This record gives sequence, structure tokens and C-alpha cells, in this order.
Amino acid sequence: MAELVDALDLGPSDFSCESSSLSIRIYNYLFNNLSFNNMTLPFTLQQLRILKAVASEKSFTRAAEILFVSQPSLSKQIKILENRLGIVLLNRENNSISLTEGGRVFLKYSERILALCEESCRALNDVKNGDRGNLAVGASQTIGTYLMPRVLALFAQNYPQINIKVQVDSTRVIAKNVVNREIDIAVVGGDVPEELKKNLEIENFVEDELILIVPKSHPFALKRQKKINKGDLYHLNFITLNSTSTIHKFIDNILIQNNIETKQFNIIMQLNSIEGIKTAVSLGLGAAFVSSSAIEKEIELNTVEIITIENIKITRTLSIITNRECYRSKAVEFFHNDLWMLKNITN
Repeated sequence: MAELVDALDLGPSDFSCESSSLSIRIYNYLFNNLSFNNMTLPFTLQQLRILKAVASEKSFTRAAEILFVSQPSLSKQIKILENRLGIVLLNRENNSISLTEGGRVFLKYSERILALCEESCRALNDVKNGDRGNLAVGASQTIGTYLMPRVLALFAQNYPQINIKVQVDSTRVIAKNVVNREIDIAVVGGDVPEELKKNLEIENFVEDELILIVPKSHPFALKRQKKINKGDLYHLNFITLNSTSTIHKFIDNILIQNNIETKQFNIIMQLNSIEGIKTAVSLGLGAAFVSSSAIEKEIELNTVEIITIENIKITRTLSIITNRECYRSKAVEFFHNDLWMLKNITN
């Protein structure tokens, strides 16, 4: 056992505790298929950190700088690692560095090993420090821009001693990072990919309504009743997100289910941000579907008008996702509780 501990020795390290998992299969593979003396692993965690840094930076020099080691020492450790494993991990051609097939396979497990070690640090820190720690939070794009700041403000006020890192990206990317334990907890609005669901706890959070807004000067906005029928949609000039956007596709699907031919819409502009769309609408350029959480400021400033569509309501369920196999730290529990507290307050 002492030899195994020696083989896993990190030495000085400044990496933070973040979550991941480790499959026992890598241990079975190593012990059953690799030859090494006295049953010690053929790598150290420091070597795994080095491999991860080189793969990420594609440069020995930059990897050495990040890890605060000399480049010769870093190169030596990679060579020792390759010799012990009996396989080349890196291609070194024309001053370019890339992973071999074996390197890609080993890196995948290396990241999981490192993350599990970091997760163990977090678990021990929870025991030792109570409510202190680090928290990696994720959000899909609209949520990250409009909902998450309110949650973060409440959380920071309640738990100023917890360090928060936030990532905003597509639902697919956020869900994948939760599975990989790079993110502890996330709120997403899109559909979680089927292949990721088995690894996730998915909890329905709130209903987000996607509403139609028009400029204050638009004839529909000047009516006493701010309501239109399906046919009126074909007479609007629409400003939308790019056609590849998850929200764009979601809105189209709902409208199509209600026998509306979205291909006949007059789309005059496609933008890559909700802020750009809202500005364009407020300037009188056209109409748009946006999340109700995204237009609170515009409603308060009276720069746009909400129009309802007869017999149609477009809503999507926002979900809280966590990794079902991941240790749930106190920081995650605190954040989860604040999410529900904010929901109750806003309701």
C-alpha cells in the first residue's frame, strides 16, 4: 500500500478541487495488462497533470509555464511516462505537438483520475471547513445572461466565503461538462442530449415563457387589446436568432405544432444575441420572440410592447442538472437551495 501511495504522489500542487469520476476499469486494465514492479502504477499524478497541460496547450513551453516547472524537466517526465506505459503518447513533428491514438485514450482516463483526486479534496474540505469551498456553475446562454446573475447575487450575499466559477454555453456543452464533472450544477433551457441523460439528475425548475414583442410604434402595439391571431404573424417582419440556435428551433417547432408555417415568415434579420434582438425591436426594425426573463428592463423602460397570440402560448421548462454519480458538496447544496429560494420569491 505504501508503494501505491508513492506512485500516486503529486508533489507540490496548486490545482483546485473540482469534481470528476474514475472507472475501476482503468485499474483493472493497468494491473492485468501492464508490467511494472511491485504492483505500483506506472505513472504519477504529476505526470498526468503534465500530459493534460501539454495536450491542452499543444506546447511543452507553455505547459511548463502553467505548471511552474522547467521545460527539460517536463519533457523528461513525458518520456518517462511513455517508457513506463510502453506506448507513445505524443506526436512531435515539425514543431507541432498532438496526441496519438493511445495518448487520446490515456488522456481521457487521466482527466478522470485527476478530477476524482480533486473531488476527494473537496469532500475533505467540506468536512474540515464546513461551508467553505469552490463551486463550478453552468448555464445555457439566455439563462446565463438574465437569470443566473440574480441567483449569483443572492448566493454571494449568503455565502461570500465560497468561490464561484461560472460557464455560459449551449445546453449540449454545459450538460457534457456536468457529465465530465467540470461543472457541479447547472441550469439549462434546451433539451439535454439523450446520450447524456443517463449520467445526469435532471430536475424541472421553472417554466420560461417565450413571448412576442413589437416596437411601441407598431400598429399591433397601438390596439386596445394587444392580441393577434395566427394569420397576423405572416405580416410581421421578424428578427431572430441564427437558424442553428436551440431557442430558434424550439419556437419553430411549437409554432409548427400549432399549424403555423414558419417558413413563410418574413425574417429580415438574424442576430447572434438576445441583446441585439431587443435593441433592434426597440428601434422599430421588427418583431421577435424572446424569453420573458430577458425583457424585464425593456418593459420597465416601456421600449417594447408584448403581444399575445390567440390560443398559443410558448413555454419551455428550465432544468437543474447535476451529475448523479458526483459527490454533492455543501456548496452545491447551498446553491441548489438558493435556486429554489429565488423561485419562491419571484413567484
